[in-house]
This record gives sequence, C-alpha cells and structure tokens, in this order.
Amino acid sequence: MILYKAIVFLPLIGALIAGLGGRAIGAKASEYITTGLMMISAVLSWYVFIHVGFGAHEGEGVIKVEVLRWIQSGGIDVEWSLRVDTLTAVMFVVVNTVSSLVHLYSIGYMHHDPHRPRFFAYLSLFTFAMLMLITSDNLAQMFFGWEGVGLASYLLIGFWYKKPSANAAAMKAFIVNRVGDFGFILGISGVFVLFGSINFETIFAAAQNFLPAEGAENADVVLNLFGMHLDKADALTGVCLLLFMGAMGKSAQFLLHTWLPDAMEGPTPVSALIHAATMVTAGVFLVARMSPLFELSPDALTVVTIIGAITAFFAATVGLVQNDIKRVIAYSTCSQLGYMFVALGVGAYGAAIFHLFTHAFFKALLFLGAGSVIHAVSDEQDMRHMGGLRAHIPITFWMMFVGTIALTGVGIPGTLIGTAGFFSKDAIIESSFASHGPASGFAFWMLVIAALFTSFYSWRLVFMTFFGRPRASADVMHHVHESPAVMLVPLYLLAGGAILAGFLFHDYFFGHDYSHFWKNALFTLPENEILEEYHHVPLWVKWSPFFAMAIGFVTAWYMYIKSPETPRTLARQHHVLYNFLLNKWYFDEIYDFLFVRTAKRLGTFLWKKGDIEVIDGYGPNGVAARVVDVTNRVVRLQTGYLYHYAFAMLLGIAALVTWMMLGSSF
Repeated sequence: MILYKAIVFLPLIGALIAGLGGRAIGAKASEYITTGLMMISAVLSWYVFIHVGFGAHEGEGVIKVEVLRWIQSGGIDVEWSLRVDTLTAVMFVVVNTVSSLVHLYSIGYMHHDPHRPRFFAYLSLFTFAMLMLITSDNLAQMFFGWEGVGLASYLLIGFWYKKPSANAAAMKAFIVNRVGDFGFILGISGVFVLFGSINFETIFAAAQNFLPAEGAENADVVLNLFGMHLDKADALTGVCLLLFMGAMGKSAQFLLHTWLPDAMEGPTPVSALIHAATMVTAGVFLVARMSPLFELSPDALTVVTIIGAITAFFAATVGLVQNDIKRVIAYSTCSQLGYMFVALGVGAYGAAIFHLFTHAFFKALLFLGAGSVIHAVSDEQDMRHMGGLRAHIPITFWMMFVGTIALTGVGIPGTLIGTAGFFSKDAIIESSFASHGPASGFAFWMLVIAALFTSFYSWRLVFMTFFGRPRASADVMHHVHESPAVMLVPLYLLAGGAILAGFLFHDYFFGHDYSHFWKNALFTLPENEILEEYHHVPLWVKWSPFFAMAIGFVTAWYMYIKSPETPRTLARQHHVLYNFLLNKWYFDEIYDFLFVRTAKRLGTFLWKKGDIEVIDGYGPNGVAARVVDVTNRVVRLQTGYLYHYAFAMLLGIAALVTWMMLGSSF
C-alpha cells in the first residue's frame, strides 16, 4: 500500500521542499529534487498500470488505501482514501509521465528565470492536486483535488505576474472555471440528496436500482431543482447535467472554453502540463468515473454528445487562422477534448479514455516542440515571423513532424499501421456513426469536418514554421540554435508514445481485451453494444477520417508551399469570415459586453453609492464627522476670557440648583 501513497505524495514532498526551502537549497537543488521525485512517481505509475490493468487483479475489486478519517457530519461520512482501479492506473501514467518530462524539460527551458524554485514548486503542487483528483474515492475528495488543480493552474498561468496579460489570463481561467465549479458543487449536492451519500461505492450500488422498472409509476418528486419538481429519471438527468457543467469548465468545452487560449500566457512547459494531459482532461475523467450515473440518463449523454461535437468543430475552425504557434495547439487541444466528450456521450467510454491517453503523448510533444522553436527564435511566437527553420533545428522539426502525424491520425484504415491518434480518433469517429443516439449523426459529421480542419491547421503550422524562406530578422536567424539535450530527451520519449501508444494498447482500451482490461472501472448497460457495433460500420465510414486528413494536408501544402499568396488573397476576399474566425467567433467580446462590463458597472455602483455614500457616509465616516462637528462647537466655548467662564459656572450652578429643587419633589 505504501506504493500507491508514494505515487501520490512524492510530488507534494517535492513541492514543499522547493516552495518552503527553495531559497535555502538553491535553484539547482530545487530542480533536481522535484524532478527526481516526479521521475520516481512516474516509474511507479507504469508499474501500477501494468500490475492493475493487465491481469494482476482480475476478478478482484477496487484497491483502496485509507489515508485518514476526514469528514463525519450528519449523513456524510467521508474518509480520505486512494481508489486505485484501471481508470486510476491509466491516469497515473498520463499525469506522472507528462509531468516528469515537463519537469525535466523545464530545467533547460527555464534556466534563465530567477524564480525557478517557485516554478518547480508550483509544477509539483499542480501534479499532486491532479493525483488527488484521480485517486478520489468520493465526490468531496474529488472536489478538493478539483479546486487544488484550479488554484495551481492560476499560479502557473500567472507565474510571470509582472506581465499584465499573464495576470489577466490567470484571473480569466480562475473565474471561468468557477462558473463550471458552481454546477459541479450543485451536482455533488444533488447526488447526496438522491443517494444519501457521496461515496462512490454507495452511489454506484444504489444507482443500479434507483430508476423504477420499465412501466412502473415514476411520479414521486425526489428533487427540487431551480423551482422544478423532478421525479427520479429527471432528477438523475439534472444531476448529471450539473456534473457535466463542472466538466465543461475544466475541459474548456463550448461556452466555457474562453480561458484555454489565454492560458498560453504562462511558460510553455505549463501549457504542455495543463493542456496536454492533466487539468483539461479532468472533465473527461469525471464523466468516465461517473459512468454508472450517466449511463442511466440518455438525455444527459445526448447533451454531452452535442456539446462535444460543437466544441470539436468550433475550436477547429478557429485554429485555421491563428498565427500564434501556441494558440494553434491550444485550440487543437480544445477540439480534441470535444472528440473525447462525443465518445463519452455515445457510451464509448473506453474510446474516450484511449484518446485521452494517446492525446497526452502527442499534444505534450507538440507543446514542448513549440517551446523548443520559441527557445530557438528568441521567444518569438508568431509563425508569420518564422519560416525556414527546418535546416537550423532539424531535431525539433522531426519531433514536431511526429507530433503532427499523430494528431492528424496518419494511418491506413483496416490495418495496424498508424500513429497513436489514428487508432484513438478513428475509434471515436466510427463509434459516433455506430451509435443509435439522437445526436450521433450530427456528431459524426462534425468530427469528420473537424478532422479535415485539424489536418489543415496542423500542417499549416509545420509549413509556416519550418518551410519557405526565413521571415525572422537577420539577427534572430543568426542566433537560431537547437535546444539542449535536457529539452530534447523529453521530446524523444513523447515521440515514442505518439507513434506506439495506439498500436500497443488499442485492443485493451477499446478492443478485444476491453473487459479484461477495464474490469469494473467503467460501467455500461447490457444494451450498450457500441464496442461491437463500431467494428461493423461501412467501409466509407472507416476511410472518411483518412480522406479528411489527406484533403487537409494537400490544401495546406498548396496554400503555404505551392502558392503562398493564396491565403492572403482569400483573407482579403472573405474578410468578414476571416475576421470572424480570427476573433474566435467574438466570444470574448460578447462575454465582455454581457458579463465583464456589467459586473464592473455593478461593482462601481456598489462601491461609490453603497460603500462610500451609504455605509461609510452613515457609518464610520458619518459618526466621525458628527463627533468632529460637536467638538468644534464645544471648542468655541474656550475663549480665554474670565467672565465667559464665570458666566458658564453661574449657568451650571443655576441648572444644578434647579434640578435639586425640582428633582426632590418627584
């Protein structure tokens, strides 16, 4: 049991050492200690992944490791314990592998920063919070990790706090996530009302018999939600939608996505850690963990499917025209998260986690590769000021090439020849077609179109950055250099995962060994036959992602290699559409008008009228002013003339005699 505790708490130990003792031990020691502890945690995570996922615990229940008793209040009895099953083991590998490589990469990338102990402490703290989330055995513990991840991401995005843009981005991420978290905490409350517990084992056991049998009466009101009196079926749907609202915030789904691109203000290793494998996948993990509830609510799954499909399409359209290399990859992350939620919505939970797993490798590779490019061109991020870098940084080019072919899903349908993204993304697209859900057809076409757009903007990034004539200044090109080994080694390892992860694990995540691998970690109803049905989709469905990928590649090649003037011509001819996409569908402007300005106006009114005029005016300031007025009048009596004082004394004596005469008669 000490093994599981070590995986979770070693990052916390590193965070405490670097955070509290960083000044004493120095930057180098902080880097080596936090990175070393993360490496140990990552190695142990792979051991647990193999031990738990590949048969060592077949037929055995969930592994639980109690840490301490936590909350005992009324009907709530919660202990802090680590829940380890296959889903946890997969997340262990994803979180700790990427985090350890990001730690190692940061030793080179951040070597000029004077605040490295604080940076590495934040990285380790973030990892610990994410580990708390994925090992939670109840919703309270999950919420603790959920909010811890939000806090750590705020600190990391705003790490360069002297930059106003970094501060604004950190605040934006924090506030937008609070919107989703409001729904999440209401969903937790709703779960407690329905099941009398927030412990997973109790909830999952009760959920199987929660809904009335088919044809039975279902009129009893069990939950009052926003003025609606809900029976069991509707109450379960309402609770699932509230939980999904929390997932939308953390995983940057449509309408709550606006924080994700702005989070690029943080250092590039932060982008890789947050956007590749950890924070943004928390929502996917939540829905997968709560599959015993979502599986019983077809309406909630339909909403998940629709939101995921819209997100995949929306983010892909915006990525087409972005010029910041990190923002292109950020919108790609947003789009790929939409794919994962579509898979969850159609009941293909294994495919969703499979794509989460493969996506972690190639997206971390792309972000860290982008960091290597930025490092080489003197911190420039605008692709319009790059070009021709292939000959100067060949290793970075080939690593970005591997990440791109994995993201775009290069592979041959019907064979085992393909990159990691080919296996997982195609499984989701085919599952969406095979599903009988009301939104499955819509989701299928949105995902295919998004695959075409993904291929276009991914190859556009490669062509604009590494091909063509150099567009950077002569001084910048003179200093272009390949990254040091400490930054390249993580790229090599991630590239291996981006190539091999799909081939090695597809049978286990969403194939013939599905039941053996997942055991009791994911729940599906007996009528959910998506695993079997997706193998029997028409041939044109299997080939549609390949053709979408090919069309995107050819179009990008033509527009940025063959005819570089074409994009500028199209942008001028269709300037309305171009500006619409460049400005991200104007969501920031809409939210600024509806919410930000309104909140500022309300805050200014309450400040000036409520606080200054009413509270201060009639409260502390008002009382103080009256005291000053009275004392100013009293001071006037002290004139310094003897006859004034004698007259005052006579008045006082007269008043005293009068009181004694009249008062004695009562």
